Amino acid sequence: MRCGTITLVSSRPASAQHLRDLARLRRVKDRIDREYAKPLDVEALARGVHMSAGHLSREFRQAYGESPYSYLMTRRIERAMALLRRGDLSVTEVCFEVGCASLGTFSTRFTELVGMPPSAYGGRRRARRRAFRRACRSR
Repeated sequence: MRCGTITLVSSRPASAQHLRDLARLRRVKDRIDREYAKPLDVEALARGVHMSAGHLSREFRQAYGESPYSYLMTRRIERAMALLRRGDLSVTEVCFEVGCASLGTFSTRFTELVGMPPSAYGGRRRARRRAFRRACRSR
């Protein structure tokens, strides 16, 4: 054994530990998918799988290519898009319905992911529906 190197970190085989970590990360991802509309933060997600927030963030990013927070916000924006397409809720109502606490953060993230603000996204769909109804009535 060379001086200054660590040869054994754990008594368990690395592959078994890796599989356990992947299973915990999958539980976090499943929880985000199920509970996206609830107040979730990385600390609470990490506590649920007995990891530190920093370790969870690093491992999640390595496994899925994005941070837990980014994944959560993506799920929220996807759901928001569906609600805005439905057209019966305002942007503010949609924001709170999908679990966002800040309309500003919601609008900024929506615009980053979708390429247009939520008001334009919902308004565009409503305008097309009105035009379609007018066209149908005029026939």
